[in-house]
Amino acid sequence: MTETPSRTETTTEVRSRDEREAEPRKRGGAGTPPRERGSTTVADGVVAKIAGMAAREIPEIHHLGGGMARAFGAVRERVPGGGSDVTRGVSVEVGERQAAVDLQVVVEYGASITDTAGDVRAHVIEAVEQMTGLEVVEVNIAVNDVHLPDEEEPEQGERRVA
Repeated sequence: MTETPSRTETTTEVRSRDEREAEPRKRGGAGTPPRERGSTTVADGVVAKIAGMAAREIPEIHHLGGGMARAFGAVRERVPGGGSDVTRGVSVEVGERQAAVDLQVVVEYGASITDTAGDVRAHVIEAVEQMTGLEVVEVNIAVNDVHLPDEEEPEQGERRVA
């Protein structure tokens, strides 16, 4: 009896791109796209600065921070090296994929507080999500004061005593 060599059958599995992408990938390696090699963390201070700058871009916002925060901020600005505090009136909680923002604001007299709060909320969410990739789950806004047109602001560097 003659033996015939047995042939091993190989099957090539054809999978769609969606099926291949749905599989868990190993960390790193030549097969992993560069965007997925490693991790990125965003510090609370970064999110606070972005939120503070975005809130200040709304014209009806006069200042951020309550009375005490503004007073301490004014003192801090006069101290050499203190600089201006973009995060005054801003507090944030940052997780791995989400962030929550709390703002204390002073609104210009005559502005609709509800419309202004909505504009601030939308602008802050857009800025933080666009720049960080984090999902903003909430933006809480506390209106602490209304700036009246006849209220004078102390000039930067103005001394109260001689």
